Amino acid sequence: MKNLSYISTLFCLILVTATACDMQSVLDEEPVDQISEEAIWDDPALIEAYINDIYLGMGHGLYEVMLSSAADETHFTHGYGVPQIVESNVSPSDRGSFGSRDDYNHWDWEDLYFRIQQVNTLLAEIEDSAIEDQAVIDSYIGQAHFLRAYFYHNLLRIYGGVPILTEPASLNDEDLTPPRNSFAETVDFIVAEADSAAALLPPEQTGEDLGRASAAAALALKSRILLYAASDLAHENPGGVEVTGYTGGADQQQMWREAKEAARAVMDLGIYSLYLPEPENQEAAAQNYYQLFLTEAPENPETIMERYFLETRDDGHNPGLDNGPNGYYNWAGNTPVQNLVDDYQMEDGSEFDWNNPDHASDPYEDRDPRFEASILYDGAEWMERPDDASAAFDADGVIQTVMELDLGDATVAGVDTRGGPIEDWNGTYTGYYLKKFIRDDMHHGQNNKQEGSWIFFRYTEILLNYAEASIELGEYGDARRELNKIRTRAGMPTYTSIAGEELMEEYRNERRIEMAFEEQRYFDVRRWMIAPEVMDEDARRIYITADAEEQSDRSTYSNYEYEVRTVGPGSRSWDDKMYFQPIPFEEMNRNDELEQNPGY
Repeated sequence: MKNLSYISTLFCLILVTATACDMQSVLDEEPVDQISEEAIWDDPALIEAYINDIYLGMGHGLYEVMLSSAADETHFTHGYGVPQIVESNVSPSDRGSFGSRDDYNHWDWEDLYFRIQQVNTLLAEIEDSAIEDQAVIDSYIGQAHFLRAYFYHNLLRIYGGVPILTEPASLNDEDLTPPRNSFAETVDFIVAEADSAAALLPPEQTGEDLGRASAAAALALKSRILLYAASDLAHENPGGVEVTGYTGGADQQQMWREAKEAARAVMDLGIYSLYLPEPENQEAAAQNYYQLFLTEAPENPETIMERYFLETRDDGHNPGLDNGPNGYYNWAGNTPVQNLVDDYQMEDGSEFDWNNPDHASDPYEDRDPRFEASILYDGAEWMERPDDASAAFDADGVIQTVMELDLGDATVAGVDTRGGPIEDWNGTYTGYYLKKFIRDDMHHGQNNKQEGSWIFFRYTEILLNYAEASIELGEYGDARRELNKIRTRAGMPTYTSIAGEELMEEYRNERRIEMAFEEQRYFDVRRWMIAPEVMDEDARRIYITADAEEQSDRSTYSNYEYEVRTVGPGSRSWDDKMYFQPIPFEEMNRNDELEQNPGY
């Protein structure tokens, strides 16, 4: 059902786990507030609408404030509660963007339990509903188990172990204040739910059911959560309590084995493969990687599960407007930081180094093709500008983030900077813009929104999961084999004999680059326990100066100089409490059985 993301919320049940929902439309036949719960289960169309609404709780990663800005990938230009997160200043009563932005609802305690309540209600009612086809019932049950697993996996990653609820709550319940289950119990529950879903769902969804959960999506979710459960954060457990990790001497090597087997189960389905895996050259590799995120299933064999968006629907998906250059009248929201840019290797596989004169004099030349595909930098070719900007400032559609351009008789700032002539308040602080996910064949704006999708699970993540578990198990050949598939598609040199810590270091950088901006890095730096290092480092930017005869003629530019500086509003600091977010103050007041996370 490829259009499930477009279906408006038709009703809002009064639930004890939530106080409200966002009404997007009404039924013509009957006001929304007059649909009773009983009426839903008597009407197959309403049941379908009900489960479609639950899918909306999965959210996506391309809201105005992306999770990448809470990690060391991007800097969010406009604040909106992100500084509290990256400065470790959150508290149960002020969780920054996690508590103030609808963009983060798919991480929010209250919203996730509202969705879990919906799932529990569906599972309690579906067998006795108006649906007569047992195959349809089984499909809905399978999807419900997947959705419940997905919501709990988000809760686990953000909060640790949480109360596991499997029955719909009501005001008549004697116990509405359940305690938290342990981290281990929550992991086991998610795995069991994923297995239940996989047993009931087809290996993949096709046609009108694209976008629904499949057995492959359930197994991909299982792969992800077992990878997290095997990681150092869960086993070293700096919080020291059973809700933040293992406390009873769990066998970490056995868990890595289970994680590897879970990834292998997806691979063995034989359904998915890398998108355009063998590029002719590095230019093709860059274009293939760029197009990967603009090509929907079934044309994209890499996509396991994604959410689709319409041009005409206001659904929090407008990546071009939200993140594009201000010189194109966009908002420059989540802008890549120099910390990430420096981690893109040279095209020969060596590290980029500012101490290398050749690198420092031309820092964007001969880099990993995924850099070209993911990030707009000074000099990057982009789309033609709006008419009022083209002739005066840039006739060629080339990004300008030069901060000081000496024209001889005057010094001006590039059109895509905060000192530029167009919406300078929306300019980047870092000197970069996002390119990944954004179409280059249209002008983005409030009334010109691209269609597209957000990929929840793609096959490359499975290969990376498999490789990581293999490295942890000392099975380096298996790891190199799968990593080399990803490197080949990227147009990068493959690994031959590296192993051990060297291979792990390469793997972690490979995952950072390949999965950039895909809501992975925030959790990776935590589960690897490298957050105290990378998140204690301030965000960095590039400051560029150059000479030119004419601003609109790029061929006249010369004498470039590049200086790495700290982003003005980009201070960051780390506190170990930030391994997990605090349970909201309101929830703690509501339920005195809840145990707050350490440090809060």
